[in-house]
This record gives sequence, structure tokens and C-alpha cells, in this order.
Amino acid sequence: MTITASQDQHLKRRLRLGMVGGGRGAFIGAVHRIAARLDDRWELVAGALSSDPERARLSGEDLLLRSDRIYDDFNEMARRERRLKDGIDAVAIVTPNHAHAAAARAFLKAGIHVICDKPLTTTRREAEQLAKLAKESGLIFAVTHNYTGYPLVRQARAMVRVGDLGAIRVVQVEYAQDWLATRVEDTGSKQAEWRTDPARSGPAGAVGDIGTHAFNLAEFITGDEVTSLSADLHIFVEGRRLDDNAHMMLRFASGAQGMLWCSQVATGLENGLRIRIYGDRAGLEWHQENPNVLVFSPLGEPPRLIRRNGAGTKEVSQAASRIPAGHPEGYLEGFAQLYTDVAEQITARLEGREPNRYSLQVPTVEHGVRGVRFIEAAVRSSQRKSVWVCL
Repeated sequence: MTITASQDQHLKRRLRLGMVGGGRGAFIGAVHRIAARLDDRWELVAGALSSDPERARLSGEDLLLRSDRIYDDFNEMARRERRLKDGIDAVAIVTPNHAHAAAARAFLKAGIHVICDKPLTTTRREAEQLAKLAKESGLIFAVTHNYTGYPLVRQARAMVRVGDLGAIRVVQVEYAQDWLATRVEDTGSKQAEWRTDPARSGPAGAVGDIGTHAFNLAEFITGDEVTSLSADLHIFVEGRRLDDNAHMMLRFASGAQGMLWCSQVATGLENGLRIRIYGDRAGLEWHQENPNVLVFSPLGEPPRLIRRNGAGTKEVSQAASRIPAGHPEGYLEGFAQLYTDVAEQITARLEGREPNRYSLQVPTVEHGVRGVRFIEAAVRSSQRKSVWVCL
């Protein structure tokens, strides 16, 4: 039987969601809100939507939140929501990177499940402390590496798991854009401004913003961990303080070799996330800009196109798909899948049952720690003239 994205909904209410960040002028907050509502499992009921109290209030009013559920800061929100009979079931943290750790700590200590944007924190120490707190709390902590929610990414992961590719030898992954090819941060772009600011973004630019997605995708699909890397981070745009391009070589625990390229100055590319995986029996290739097709190339045979919901897809792929074959499904749905998976995990706890096994593919706080370790290793390697560094 095919499992659809909206099955397993037994709770007699939507889950209650709070949000930290994502107010007026923020791009990603709206993405999270749309994603949370897409499968009808969540309702936004509370928020500390900005560090500026006036903007927080206006942003909450824009979203039709009750005035007593609009908060000036996340600490007050965590304390009060914990005491309410109808308090939030989970919080989505969609702030710039530097504010993730403190907000996540506040809600974990309040006994509230956390959904956090990546990268998890700006330092390895903070990330590991957060992971320890999450483990001690027993709460669900999801990190929104949204590309793991795409049906054919999960298809690729399943194919690697069952041995369709054989022993993995080579992993090539890249994420290239051109939106920072000029000094956009000087034009009033809020997104560019904080992403190029070390105080808010952390120690890396392109590596932290999109390189972490490429890294996570490589480990998610292969089920293998990068053990060491050699990185060359570069700033092409004069006056910029954080890297806008990086090349890396990767070594995996299994013995596989890899390369990762991330760039935000790749002129002509919009959102060029691509991964190619080669085993001793077959290869796989997936492009985010054409996400409903997976190219499978068995050794010595013509390549085969595996289409979302088409012949050859596995149940895990079908479980992450919402619409009929031939209709495009992508970015928002990938985010939505993570929200639906987290909803299923929380609902299962509330009902005292086991969650749908496919919902357990959501990246966790431990994957978030991996991402922060990746960033720090890449920065350290580059600073030392691209020496090999262990994660």
C-alpha cells in the first residue's frame, strides 16, 4: 500500500507551532510557515518574530496571532508557553545563525520540541552542548536540511542502502549560486547583509550557508560519514569578510573519495545543487533544479530515468510525494515533508504509539553537529593552506 504524506494523522487537533524569528522582511520565516501548513498538521499560534519589540508586535499582527501570544523575546515565550494549557508543541527557530543556540536552549529547558534552521550553531562547542541538552531532555530536535525531504533524494538513499550501486567509490557534490556575485550586502538586502557578517553568520560564508547542505546531502544519501577534508576557501568579491567560494576534497569512513564545491559567485547559476554518486555497480545523479528525475546508470547499460511516482520508485519515495506524476514538486514540499515527519513523531508520542518509520529520516541535532564540525574543519584546513583536517 502506498503511504501518502497526510496519512497517520490521528490526533484530533493540529499541532501548535511557535516561531522565533521570521518576521517582517525575513524570507525563510514565510517558507517555514507555508511548509508547516501544507499537509495540515500544524497551526502557528505564537511567536517572538523579531529581536525588535515593535517589529515583533507588527509581525505577529500580520500573521493574525493573538496579542497575548506575541512575545518581545524568546525567553519570555518559552517560559509562558510552557505554563499554558494550550501551549505550543514545538518551536521553529528561523533566526540568523548566531541566535540559534540560545533560543534552542530556552525551549529545550521548557520541555518544548525544537525545529531549527541550519547551521545548528556558529561554534562546535555550542553545537555539542546543545546536542547533549537535547539528548538529556528526550525531546525531538530536528534540523531543517530541507533537501532530505525530496522524494527522489530519499529514493537515492534507499537505493544505496539496498546495494543497487554496489560499494561506493566516488561522491561529487556541488551547490553553486550567483546571487552574491556583486556586493549585494551593500544594497539593503537583509538576507545578504547578515549572511556576510561574521558576527551573525559565523566563521564561514558560502560554506556555512550552502556548503552545509551539500555536505549533509552527501552523508544522507550515502549513509557514510566524511572523516577528513582538505579545503580551499576564497573571497572573490573585494571587501567581503566571509568566503563566497570553496573547493574541497573529502575522505569517507568507507574509503570512498569525494569532492565538494560551493559558490555564491558562480555567474549564471541560480540554485545549482547537484550530487553524483558512483559505486562499483552503478551510478546515480540528481539535480535540485530538476528534482523529479533521478538518473540511474548501471555499469555497461544505458542510463535509466527514475521519475517521482514513476516505475522503479520505492515506497520511501512515494511516502514523501503529494501530487500526481508529471506535476513538479520541489522546494516548499521538501520543507513540508520535514514538518510532516516531525508532526508524525510528536503525534505518535502523544498517542503512545510508534511513528511511521519513514518519518524518522528527518535530520536531527546530531546531524546539526556534523554540519558545524564540517564548517570548522573547512575553515581550519583553508587557514592552514589546505592541509587535511579530521572532522
